Amino acid sequence: MPTPDNLRTVFMGTPEFALPTLEGLLASGINLVGVYTQPDRPKGRGKKLTASPVKMLALDHDIPVFQPQKLRDPVAVTGLQELQPDLIVVVAYGQILPKAVLEIPRYHCINVHASLLPKYRGAAPINKAIMDGESETGVTTMLMDVGLDTGDMLVKRRLDIGENETAGQLHDRLALLGRKVLEETLRQLCAETLTAEKQDDALSCYAPMLKKEDGLIDWQRTAIEIHNQVRGLDPWPGAYTYLDGEVLKISATTVEADLSGEPGTILSADKTGVRIACGAGVLVVGELQSPGKKRLAVMNFLSGKPLFTGTRLDCR
Repeated sequence: MPTPDNLRTVFMGTPEFALPTLEGLLASGINLVGVYTQPDRPKGRGKKLTASPVKMLALDHDIPVFQPQKLRDPVAVTGLQELQPDLIVVVAYGQILPKAVLEIPRYHCINVHASLLPKYRGAAPINKAIMDGESETGVTTMLMDVGLDTGDMLVKRRLDIGENETAGQLHDRLALLGRKVLEETLRQLCAETLTAEKQDDALSCYAPMLKKEDGLIDWQRTAIEIHNQVRGLDPWPGAYTYLDGEVLKISATTVEADLSGEPGTILSADKTGVRIACGAGVLVVGELQSPGKKRLAVMNFLSGKPLFTGTRLDCR
């Protein structure tokens, strides 16, 4: 029967979402023999090479860090084999694990995925669940296979989504839940009670990687659809429209249904919010951002750039 202290474990992850799970592994006393993360990337205006959050945490705890450009490279595969892992844990690593890697660990490659599989396979499950107006989501651990998030499910936990909750806020809650779900998964693994359930492909849907263009608002859509788009793309890439030919980013929205007007028309603009007519209902905007400027509360934005009733916002 495996125990945490004799379970040679490799962790693979890159962004902040992976940190709580890695912190949980470090606190558990598991035998963490290596951390794999994406290579350092240029960041900021100076394009300075910057280490991933996972790398920085691993180095703080003197865990060996590996950053292959491509995990399918034979040299990278050989290096991983030399670590002789019993278990590989993957959380938002950013590379697809080839079959040669999946076959290395004695037990499993276990992935922590931020959705209730089989729904929302892919790169952006948190964003897509909100954009689709889901009222709940969760975290699923699964046995990895060569498909994209198609492996057998292990432990699943649900989480309600607030009606005005943004992707950034939900991201943080799911990251903490991911740690708990993996801890439960490892308890069952060590107790030899872990069971796997096949996914029903007929219930699956895909959450593709986000693009900046996803943020363009079509005012012909309903206010609730636009509201879901805004919060699903907050903080990145952000939802936006055009005002006088310039991009205007929109955030902190709510929905009203008691006004009407031509879609894209500003119905009112004061310190309580900017009200914009949609295909059905009204979107109330609480924060705005002009190009090159900071995001501002409506009251502060309007003091420097008034918005007038009857102004039309463009979709181009």
